[in-house]
Amino acid sequence: MSPPPVLAVVGPTATGKTALAVALAQRIGGEVVNADSMQLYRGMDIGTAKPDLAERGGVPHHLLDIWHVREAASVAEYRRRARAEIDRLRSAGIPPLLVGGSGLYVRAVLDELDFPGTDPAVRARLEEELATVGAAGLHARLAALDPAAAAAVLPSNGRRIVRALEVVELTGGPFRATMPEATPHYPAVVVGLDREAAELDERVAARVDRMWRQGFAEEVAALAADGLREGPTASRALGYGQVLSQLDGALTADEARERTVTATRRFVRRQRSWFRRDPAATWLDAARPDLLDAVTALIADRRIDA
Repeated sequence: MSPPPVLAVVGPTATGKTALAVALAQRIGGEVVNADSMQLYRGMDIGTAKPDLAERGGVPHHLLDIWHVREAASVAEYRRRARAEIDRLRSAGIPPLLVGGSGLYVRAVLDELDFPGTDPAVRARLEEELATVGAAGLHARLAALDPAAAAAVLPSNGRRIVRALEVVELTGGPFRATMPEATPHYPAVVVGLDREAAELDERVAARVDRMWRQGFAEEVAALAADGLREGPTASRALGYGQVLSQLDGALTADEARERTVTATRRFVRRQRSWFRRDPAATWLDAARPDLLDAVTALIADRRIDA
């Protein structure tokens, strides 16, 4: 019997990916491999909606809490670890569920991607410019050189902007041109979850309010004491940067919360745009009452086709 395909559950933040993945894993005997870039960080729990033990429903979850907040994210290292877990699960006949909203991480696992190299001198010069002119200044330059890349990178994400400019300089071509058409690495069933925009906006606001009630500010304060501010990736996570400004007195709690809601809603729209470009994804309304049955049927159809 051939190994099971990878089941990817993707889509924007706050659509309900975790709940579906747990229910699906319980039904088919699968295990979850995390594909949320910020849930890779230890201690970043409330702000990333990382599922606790109760929410995991007895389903094993892999690749949570693997990095310290001071470490920079590495898509290549994530891919190595994720594929090792997926290969192990498939060899044992266990369906792996790749679950998360970090589009590049999902694609790096499922498809064959070549990541351009790096040049320490170019990187150092761009990082010095970042410190001098700020992320917005470098983002404006990226927009002039590669509008498509600039549209996909948040203007506040200095590290990602630096990387995009580095690739443009080293390759002589656009950053996104280094992402070829998908060549699958695994047989996969990709399920995209989405909701009506107004409903999703409401869910984002409710989620952020819940974060503050659960002690999000205290979580960020504890991480700041452990080096969060020095983390080039973790410190820029949605909500965490806003709360750091709150802790510094630059924002009130209400202002930090509202800015987190606004930034998350913008991010949701970017996620939707990214995932909708994937022709392999089958999109389902996360609000439909028969969602679990519908996804199970998709998997059964994939096995028949195979």
